Amino acid sequence: MKTDWGFPDFDEHEGIHLFTDHASGLSAIIAIHSTALGPAAGGVRFWHYANSDAAITDALRLSRGMSYKNAMANLPMGGGKGVILAAEPGATVTTAQLEAFGRAVESLQGKYVTAEDVGMSEARMKIVATQTKHVSGLPVAAGSAGGDPGPVTARGVYLGVKAAAKRGLGVDSMNGVRVAIQGVGSVGGGLARLLAKDNAKLVLADVNAERARALAAELGAETVDAGDILTLDTDLFSPNALGAILTEQSIPRIKAKVVAGGANNQLATRVDGARLHDRGILYAPDYVINAGGIINVGLEYLGQGNMAEVQSRVDRIPERLIEVWDESDRTGDPESEVADRIAQRLIGRG
Repeated sequence: MKTDWGFPDFDEHEGIHLFTDHASGLSAIIAIHSTALGPAAGGVRFWHYANSDAAITDALRLSRGMSYKNAMANLPMGGGKGVILAAEPGATVTTAQLEAFGRAVESLQGKYVTAEDVGMSEARMKIVATQTKHVSGLPVAAGSAGGDPGPVTARGVYLGVKAAAKRGLGVDSMNGVRVAIQGVGSVGGGLARLLAKDNAKLVLADVNAERARALAAELGAETVDAGDILTLDTDLFSPNALGAILTEQSIPRIKAKVVAGGANNQLATRVDGARLHDRGILYAPDYVINAGGIINVGLEYLGQGNMAEVQSRVDRIPERLIEVWDESDRTGDPESEVADRIAQRLIGRG
């Protein structure tokens, strides 16, 4: 019998761990969705939430996404996620809080492996690593797997975007393809630079408008306000900021024929995948297309292979997307549901 814990995104999670450290002021959550394939791997983010329920919901959704992402990337790792709660917008995580979070990770005795996510950095993960060995994404020697996951994620998203454009637009080149990129941080900015080399026509937006303008000037791209990027008349919309931007309200306003980007949890609810599908918009499931970073830091933690092996695995991201799209075409089911179904089979829940 399934217990209703009052969280719609609770999906038979193996554990939700709540941590408080009064000395440092740490409030943190570690959600473990599945360890069927190996230790639950997933980054930790430092973020301000409206309330604790919102933080728990984010951890639940992100950890489930990591289970699916790791399974679809053929990594022997399960899915987990850490969240450190910021007391207010713009707050800075302290060394004492990072150390306390490291002790929290260590208390789980290897069931959870943490890494860099929103609001964190290599330098901050090095502080976490002073308290636990269950950390990945640390600085590594040249040619080794690991380090900053952003550039590797960007490359995987780039390969996925090209595959999605070929599938949804019927083009063999990104030359002249009009792409709207929402969020130009490490992943979105890296994607923009790669697409610019292919002569794609880019429109950029970011909540940090100056960052978008600076990158646009570098690449010869356009910019728009962050609130307008989703509704532009473009060929492909690429969300690379925070999640839950594909909603009942936003999907009818999308003019692009393809949605493919690196943001986690792009669908606000599961039914939003069907809404995209019903509109004939090709969707690249986020946890398939953005798996490059976890491939990089996962192989680092496991001690398996080098950067050449990482790149080889990232190169196979389009193959997994094509598998999803082919099954969607055969069954008529939304791409998001198909991807979930494949991932669930892989972790023994299908």
